[in-house]
Amino acid sequence: MAPSNLDNTARVLPDVAKEAQPAHAGVLDWVGMGEIEMPVSLVGDDGRTSTAGARVNAFVNLKRPDVRGIHMSRLYLHVDKALSNEPATPGAVRRLLKDFLESHADLSDRAMVSLRFEHLVRRPALASDNSGWKTYPVSITGVMDRGQFALELGLTVAYSSTCPCSAALARQLIQEQFANDFAEGGSLDREAVLAWLGTEQGIRATPHSQRSYAEVKLRLVPSFQNFPIVEIIDRIEQALKTPVQTAVKRVDEQAFALLNGQNLMFCEDAARRMQAALERDERISDFWLRASHHESLHPHDAVAVATKGVPGGYTALPDGLASR
Repeated sequence: MAPSNLDNTARVLPDVAKEAQPAHAGVLDWVGMGEIEMPVSLVGDDGRTSTAGARVNAFVNLKRPDVRGIHMSRLYLHVDKALSNEPATPGAVRRLLKDFLESHADLSDRAMVSLRFEHLVRRPALASDNSGWKTYPVSITGVMDRGQFALELGLTVAYSSTCPCSAALARQLIQEQFANDFAEGGSLDREAVLAWLGTEQGIRATPHSQRSYAEVKLRLVPSFQNFPIVEIIDRIEQALKTPVQTAVKRVDEQAFALLNGQNLMFCEDAARRMQAALERDERISDFWLRASHHESLHPHDAVAVATKGVPGGYTALPDGLASR
């Protein structure tokens, strides 16, 4: 059977978002797609490229109250092209936002993209020859607002915190036990004391410690060619001194116990350590940080928040980030 004229005619698909008027006129701050599944590639400090699975949010504003919707598929295709073909760099993020706006030139003058993923880093053990993998939650957010580009890097680092108050209370109980076990005025035998210190009866109390989390948001100066993810993680871990470990033998566990004993920390101490470390980094124009100690003593957390204090920068909101 010969093809009909209908088969040879190009189909014109309806575009309701373009053709129909909105029921209620109004401008919209952000419209787009959330939780897009995409790969993200990063160039490491050693020049190697690593890839992870990311969740991407892509948005533009809708400045025309008479238009019903944006071109969602264009955002997706731009994200796919950008992240599939080149590593995520500050320059790549900026180009992606420009693509968003060029494809919505008559509708939008602001664009935003954010990426969330787990960054894998291989870490050596503290004392043994072993090593293991650690994941660090990372977020990258870029905003183009009327020609002004802003870039934010977010990181979460897990560490251990031992309570100074609990340590002091434990030491007092150990002193009391020592006074009970070794009579006042009697001679002390060095070997007996050493043996006593190695018993559970002697060390009758230990301070509580807990897994804790450092969350940081950083505004980066625009001169970066690659994201300094591992560099910033290293700076935070070096400031806190007690990052959680991967491969652990007994010698590593003992070294970790020593680090905890030498770095007793309230959440306030941890926040100030990070604050001092980030303030010294000239690559960071602004920061927000939160130290959360997931207490083993009680079911609620101990939390401290700090910012750099830049006018018009991050506010010190405990539960999130907002510009002044």
